[in-house]
Amino acid sequence: MTTSTENASAPLTVGFDLDLTLIDSRPGIKAAWEAFSAESGVPVDADLVVSRLGPPLEHEMAYWVPAERVTEMVAHYRALYPAYAIEPSPPMPGARDAIQAVRDAGGRTIVVTAKNGPHAELHLAHLGIEPDATIGGLWAEGKAEALRAHGAQVYVGDHIGDVRGAATAGALSVAVATGPCAPEELKAAGADVVLPDLTEFRPWWESYLA
Repeated sequence: MTTSTENASAPLTVGFDLDLTLIDSRPGIKAAWEAFSAESGVPVDADLVVSRLGPPLEHEMAYWVPAERVTEMVAHYRALYPAYAIEPSPPMPGARDAIQAVRDAGGRTIVVTAKNGPHAELHLAHLGIEPDATIGGLWAEGKAEALRAHGAQVYVGDHIGDVRGAATAGALSVAVATGPCAPEELKAAGADVVLPDLTEFRPWWESYLA
């Protein structure tokens, strides 16, 4: 787990997931998997991979290589990732404004993601998105570790795993239907709020504060 700040006591802290919440990493991840497949000789359906983003890389790798090779192949993929995945991955619509909306209210933002911290930070730096903390390597209920440590009252994500993480932390779950989970699936998983995308975050946030 990596963090860029240790101030966990500030009020009005909002956590955000990364992939398909703040950034559209599908083009970059697809390119990275295609490069991995070409270099390693491991057949991979990159389109299938990007249709189910959310869980940790190790989970996805286990679909394509024997269990005893997962650790080795994850390291191989991660070595290729910066060269192939960062530049092609744009921000999601409304991402920058969602971060700014929290700041405008005097709040803090953290990114809590299953992606490893260094790669998450590369994506954010490339796009000029600057949360107060970036925490990587946490998935689903495990995200509650960072959300609690930073005092997050709200967690925003696109996956039912994000909904479970928010619930475990006692945070309000705000789901955006920009990932692999449909709105009704997010709601059924326990999301308190379901938005079509982050362009709707500021109006919701301002009404929440009021």
